[in-house]
Amino acid sequence: MDLDAYVAEHDGEWRRLEQLSRGRRLSPAEVDELLALYQRATTHLSVVRSRSPDPILVARLSRLVLTARATITGGRRLRLADAGRFVTHGFPRAVYRAWPWWSGVAVAFCALTAFLMSWVSTHPESAAAFIGEERARSLVESEFAGYYTEFLPASFAFHLWTHNAWLAAQCLASGVLIVPVIWLLWQNALNIGVVGGVMIDHGSADQFFGLITPHGLLELTGIFVAAGVGLRVGWAWIAPGPDRTRGRALAETAREGMVVAVGLIGLFAISALVEALVTPSPLPTALRIGIGATVWLAFLGYVIVLGARPRPEPADAD
Repeated sequence: MDLDAYVAEHDGEWRRLEQLSRGRRLSPAEVDELLALYQRATTHLSVVRSRSPDPILVARLSRLVLTARATITGGRRLRLADAGRFVTHGFPRAVYRAWPWWSGVAVAFCALTAFLMSWVSTHPESAAAFIGEERARSLVESEFAGYYTEFLPASFAFHLWTHNAWLAAQCLASGVLIVPVIWLLWQNALNIGVVGGVMIDHGSADQFFGLITPHGLLELTGIFVAAGVGLRVGWAWIAPGPDRTRGRALAETAREGMVVAVGLIGLFAISALVEALVTPSPLPTALRIGIGATVWLAFLGYVIVLGARPRPEPADAD
């Protein structure tokens, strides 16, 4: 096949198809023309691939066919109104619907962490077993407080944001297996419990709670939400209910989990800013805790008020 002659013969059709695929509103006649040119372009692509697979021409026709197909099928574009509905309806509603799960996770996590703190603070030998005596002294003297001032606020906030978002993603993605979520929660409870117990045992409880509370309220709530929604996805597979198949129950709860995952990106960005800017600031401890508590209560109010509000039309995670 003479490739140059083939391109010269059909180049006008391809250019016209490219013009019609640019996303503008088409008249009925242009829609018919688009469909006809799309069908011809798919044939041209097949011919070129089978007879003279020039990589540049194949790439051009593949891109052209994919763009035209997207125009024909009418792929839905993200609009500002969609983002607004996500913020005011989608995310808070998905979080509110799962509140028994993440509230239960919060209660169990806090109870376990409090027990570990109490045990470590009243049994000093346990701290040595967990982290060693030298590490415990270093933690009290400088390491714990120094963690919040070691890096520049911007880089520290970005690190916190990505770390917490990744942890939440793990909880949501592994929720169908149940056990990985419980393991992740146990690791975090153990870490906080041991560190808190060591600080309390050495008379630094005010420093520990003064530094961890401002950002910890919102940050841990985000982790609780991710873990609770992940466990809810797993339970939907185990007990789908009388009116749903396992596949349907898993798909519906997993879609809501994806909504929560996107929303938590914003939550962790806020908690990272609080941890990087408020927690290590020279403000009085009461004021720093007050700022953190205000942000945390604002999030809970946002979820309760907007999430419980009835929708005027049927809505789902899609």
